[in-house]
Amino acid sequence: MIAGRSAGAVRAEEVIGRLLIVVTYVSVGLLLVGVGLLIADGVSPLSGGPTFELGRVAGDVLKLDPAGFLWLGLLAIMAAPVGRVTIALVSYARDGDRLMVAVSTGILLVIAAAVASAAIATV
Repeated sequence: MIAGRSAGAVRAEEVIGRLLIVVTYVSVGLLLVGVGLLIADGVSPLSGGPTFELGRVAGDVLKLDPAGFLWLGLLAIMAAPVGRVTIALVSYARDGDRLMVAVSTGILLVIAAAVASAAIATV
């Protein structure tokens, strides 16, 4: 055990590390499939991207549409930090570290506010 850290905190860091590695590999794999499908369709990956519609992502993946894989890969890589903070929050709560629970909760609230404001923003 690392000095000054509980066994639960050390275990949480191990889980977080594995989570980030797996999510990174999955995200890169999804993005590579998306780019490969774009190229197979004769579309340059540099010619601009598809618009994002969350409701279409699963259907696009099932249809082997490049947009579905690209957006799913991007969503997965963006979800990694949220997963990391959530696991840390649970670990801090188990250890009774109220300050870090508050900090983790604050971070998640800021992320939620950013997502909400982006969802309602118009360009």
